[in-house]
Amino acid sequence: MTAEDYGLKNPTYSVGETLKLLSIGRNTLYTLVNKGELRPIRIGHRTIFSAPEIARFLNLRQTGGDAKAV
Repeated sequence: MTAEDYGLKNPTYSVGETLKLLSIGRNTLYTLVNKGELRPIRIGHRTIFSAPEIARFLNLRQTGGDAKAV
């Protein structure tokens, strides 16, 4: 599925928006980032997530795949 299939209309999402989209807490999000399962974009002190990256993560979670392998 693509980002559009998941209803992700913006090209990027803030940490707060990503938390709401994935229905997870901040600690869980940063655990996923530290494990390499979800790759952020860092611009200065700001951390954002691209819609295609969120879709990739969701696709792998649905199929039970290893997010690091992609």
